[in-house]
Amino acid sequence: MYQYNEQDQTLIEERVNEFRGQTQRFLNGDLGADQFRALRLMNGLYLQTHAPMLRVAVPYGLLSSKQLRKLASVARDYDRGYCHFTTRQNVQYNWPALERVPDLLAELATVQMHAIQTSGNCLRNTTSDHLAGICKDEIEDPRPYCEIIRQWTTLHPEFAFLPRKFKIAVSGATQDRAAVQLHDIGVYLVKNAAGETGFQILVGGGLGRTPIIGQTIRPYLEKQHLLSYLEAIVRTYNLFGRRDNKYKARIKILVKETGLEKFKALVEQEWERIRDSMPLSEQRIAEMKAHFAPPAYEAAANDAPDFAKQLADNADFAKWVKYNTVEHKISGYQGVYISLKAPDSPPGDITAEQLEAVADLADQYSFGEVRSSHRQNLVLADVKQTDLFAVWQKLDANKLATPNIGTVTDIICCPGLDFCSLANASSISVARELNSRLDDMDYIHDIGDIKINMSGCMNGCAHQSVGHIGILGVDKHGEEWYQITLGGSSENEAAIGERLGPAVAKDQITTVVTDILDVYVQQRLEDETFLQTVKRVGLEPFRERVYANH
Repeated sequence: MYQYNEQDQTLIEERVNEFRGQTQRFLNGDLGADQFRALRLMNGLYLQTHAPMLRVAVPYGLLSSKQLRKLASVARDYDRGYCHFTTRQNVQYNWPALERVPDLLAELATVQMHAIQTSGNCLRNTTSDHLAGICKDEIEDPRPYCEIIRQWTTLHPEFAFLPRKFKIAVSGATQDRAAVQLHDIGVYLVKNAAGETGFQILVGGGLGRTPIIGQTIRPYLEKQHLLSYLEAIVRTYNLFGRRDNKYKARIKILVKETGLEKFKALVEQEWERIRDSMPLSEQRIAEMKAHFAPPAYEAAANDAPDFAKQLADNADFAKWVKYNTVEHKISGYQGVYISLKAPDSPPGDITAEQLEAVADLADQYSFGEVRSSHRQNLVLADVKQTDLFAVWQKLDANKLATPNIGTVTDIICCPGLDFCSLANASSISVARELNSRLDDMDYIHDIGDIKINMSGCMNGCAHQSVGHIGILGVDKHGEEWYQITLGGSSENEAAIGERLGPAVAKDQITTVVTDILDVYVQQRLEDETFLQTVKRVGLEPFRERVYANH
C-alpha cells in the first residue's frame, strides 16, 4: 500500500496543528459557531445529536494492521470502545469530546491517517473496489490511480469550497463493486479497440433527495489525460454549479438541467485549455504502481489436502466458506469477508477488541492489510486456503464470522435517529429487528443475493435508492414511518428503485420485508434473482401482498 513521504507526513501534521489552534480559538470564544463550522467540516467533524462525530478517511478502503490497531486505541481512549465503517469505506467515531479531537487527529497522524476533506463542500475520499488487485475479472488494478487522484484532490487550492460535496469512485474490473455510476465522477478502467487500457469517464451520478445514474461523458480517455480531464470537469462544475439552493447544488442537477452534450462541450473547452499543462506521465504511473506490487504469494499454496475434509466435517465452516469467501486470481488463495452484520450488532460497527483481532489476523494470514467495503464489511484479501479454517475459528470467537455476505441480512444501514441530527427515523433498531427475524427464516440462505439498504433520512447515506429493497425513514406527524422501494441496484445495471406505495409504520417494517420475500419465493422462476423477478412481474404482486396485510 502507499506509504507517506516526508511531504505527506508534514502536511497532515501541520493540518493537525492548524485545527488545534482553530478549536482552541472556538472554545475560547474567539471564533463564532458559523466561523468554526466551515473549519471543522473541512476536518471531518460534525455536531450530531449527542456528541461530535468525526469521520476518518480510509483512502479507497485500504488499511494496514498498524492503522487498525491505532483505530482500536482511539476507540478506547477517545470514544466508547467502537467505531463505524461507512458506505464510502471511511471510519466514524460517534462520541469524541470536541476539545480532545485535535489530540485524536494527532494520534491518527502517527499512522498516516487523517480526517481531511471527509466533510464539507470539497473533493471527498476516493472510493474503489474492495477486491482490487485480487479479483479474476480485473482489467487493471485501480488503486494506483486512486492514490494519484487522492494526492490531486488533497487540499486542492481551487476546490476547497465547491457548490456541494463531490465524490469520485474508480473501478478496474468488469463487475462494478464500487457503485461507480452513483458518483459525481465515475471512472472505469477499460480497453479500447486496439487493446490499450484507459478510462471511461462518467459524470452526474448521485443519490440523496434526487437519485440519478451517472452518464458517460467520455467513453475512452488516455491515461496521460486523467488528471487534466477530471480537473476540467470539476472546474466546470465549480463555475456553473448552483450556490443558491443546496438541494440543487450537486453536479447531477447541473448535468441534468444543462444536458449532457452541452455540459460535455463546456468540459471539453476547458480541457483543451489545460490538458497539456498537467499530463500524467508513464513514470509517475509506474512509481505509483510500485506501491501496490503483488505480495509474496507462495507457489505451493494451492496444496490444501485437509480443506475438503474440513468442509465435509463442519457444516458451519462450509456455510461460512460459501458465503464469506471469494475466488482469488492466485491459485490456493481466497479473499475473506469479515461480516460486520452480526444479528445483535449495528451494521458497520466494530469494537476495539475486534479491530485488534482483525489486525492480528491480517498480520498472520494476509500480508498485514485489510480492506473496507462499500457494504460496510471488511476483507482479508490474501488468505491461503490452508489457513481458512484457522481464520474462521478466530473470527467466530470474535463474533465476526456471521455467514451472511450477499444475503438479505447483509444490510446497509446509516446511524439514523440514534445519532444523526438530520435523521427523521431510526435505522439501527429496525435493522436489528429485521436481522433477528430474517435469521430465523429457513430459506434465507437459499434465496440468493438480496440487498437491503436503509437510511433514516433523504440524504441517503445508506443508499436506499439503489437497494434491491430500499427503506427510507420519514417523519409523519412526529412518528417514524418508512417508504419502501424495490428494484434498485448499484452494480453494472445500476437502477433507482421504484416506490412500492404509501409509507408504513415502524412496527410493520419487519412484516413488510418478509411479505416481499415471500412474494419473491412464490413468483420466481428457476434460478431467477430477486431483481429479475421484480423486473419481470412488476410491483403489483408485491403491493397486493404488502397492503392487503397493512
